[in-house]
Amino acid sequence: MNSIKPENFSDLYARAAKRKGGEQALTLLMGENIAQEHLSQLSDDRILAAFTKQIFKSGFVWRVVENKWPDFESTFFNFDIEKVLMMPEEMLERKASDPKIIRNFNKVKTIKDNAQMIFDVQIEEKQSFAQFIADWPSTNIIGLWLWLKKHGQRLGGNTGPYALRLLGKDTFILSSDVEAYLRAQKIIDGGLHSKRSLEAIQNYFNQLHADTGYSYAQLSRLIAFANGDNYVQLDEV
Repeated sequence: MNSIKPENFSDLYARAAKRKGGEQALTLLMGENIAQEHLSQLSDDRILAAFTKQIFKSGFVWRVVENKWPDFESTFFNFDIEKVLMMPEEMLERKASDPKIIRNFNKVKTIKDNAQMIFDVQIEEKQSFAQFIADWPSTNIIGLWLWLKKHGQRLGGNTGPYALRLLGKDTFILSSDVEAYLRAQKIIDGGLHSKRSLEAIQNYFNQLHADTGYSYAQLSRLIAFANGDNYVQLDEV
């Protein structure tokens, strides 16, 4: 988007290490390089569960969602795709009013809608949805974000990317700290989720990944650690 060259990775890394107490601490905070082979081995009920959990966490207290999650699992048949799809509307409404879960009918409805999305891929692609995600290249992870936004329900913004991260798909996250850095470096200057901005961001992360060998998840953590509020420290990991 701009001819100005972003700062050297070495400078970015050094600043993050200094803020986190040294390279060893930073390495631990960045986490391991994600191995995605396990993704294709997941059952699709776990995909639906991850999508649902992130949808309910969006705009809500995460701790409450985690505490209620066992009841979500039991209420929705452990997110078995076929069982969810067989639920009539009145059953869905009844479950949405159950105090054991978070009573938000608009979000509860996404469970069946996203189960349908997963089922459609199973039929059309003749493979599991987990394999579909696993096969999608992280060099075009924004393409997967946009696909989920188009075909799923409430999976736009950062909800889809966070769910993918939860599943173990290697993806960067456009947190407020990462966005601020990208703007400061003139990598983007328009809307964060515009096609132009997303392509520029993907190209930037692709180049960092190629140059450093770090995963996309590690790189976005590194950028966040080097900038913004310095809340996350080693003793909190």
